[in-house]
Amino acid sequence: MVTIRCREMTFPNIEAIIFDKDGTLEDSQAFLRELAYKRSRLIDAQIPGVGEPLLMAFGIQDDTLDPTGLMAVGSRRESEIAAAAYIAETGRGWIESLEIARNAFAEAERYLKDAAGTSPLFAGSLDVLKSLSEAGLKLGILSAASTAGVQAFVKRHQLEPYIQLQQGVDTDLSKPDPALFLQACERLGVSASATLMVGDSAGDMAMASRAGAAGCIGISWGTSIHFPDADVAIAQLDEIQVL
Repeated sequence: MVTIRCREMTFPNIEAIIFDKDGTLEDSQAFLRELAYKRSRLIDAQIPGVGEPLLMAFGIQDDTLDPTGLMAVGSRRESEIAAAAYIAETGRGWIESLEIARNAFAEAERYLKDAAGTSPLFAGSLDVLKSLSEAGLKLGILSAASTAGVQAFVKRHQLEPYIQLQQGVDTDLSKPDPALFLQACERLGVSASATLMVGDSAGDMAMASRAGAAGCIGISWGTSIHFPDADVAIAQLDEIQVL
């Protein structure tokens, strides 16, 4: 067990730290924005007029990705359902609406498959993960992306020596359900009360807080994000220090 300090907060007896991926370790804003545009355009090509409302639903405003919006914090399944709801408003049946959304999402991912692996780590993230691992902490990633997406991210950035849990959302269970965090802790072999959560969304904080985590650390990377359930907010990852 180690003691972690972030700004004015100290967290004693910590065994593990679980990180979100997008917006926390991976600077994926540009890719997520482009994915939202491609999904919306493909659906609008079939159902003219829904493209702009879909972009707003995805969290794209003035060509900027809202860090609290659906693309940034929601799972693929949640985005599909949101898109299908807009399609259904045009008078189509629910099954047909879901099918249109799924097909558009799959086509968008095929179109952008080469860009999917180009999002960089935030500066300094690798050094922080390495130092935390060397301090004896168990480290994991719990993301709203798919588990396959998390695994590809870890492999692409050669994080295997440091990351012991690679977990995404592959079922209806999603953030901020505390069961997701408890499941991750169980797989790491630690208790929630000895585990910190680091994320860039209110959903990350609410999930871990409700699960009884040792602490919730919100990271903004210089953006203006409010974390109502965070114990402390930091601007960059190297503010997480081992005492």
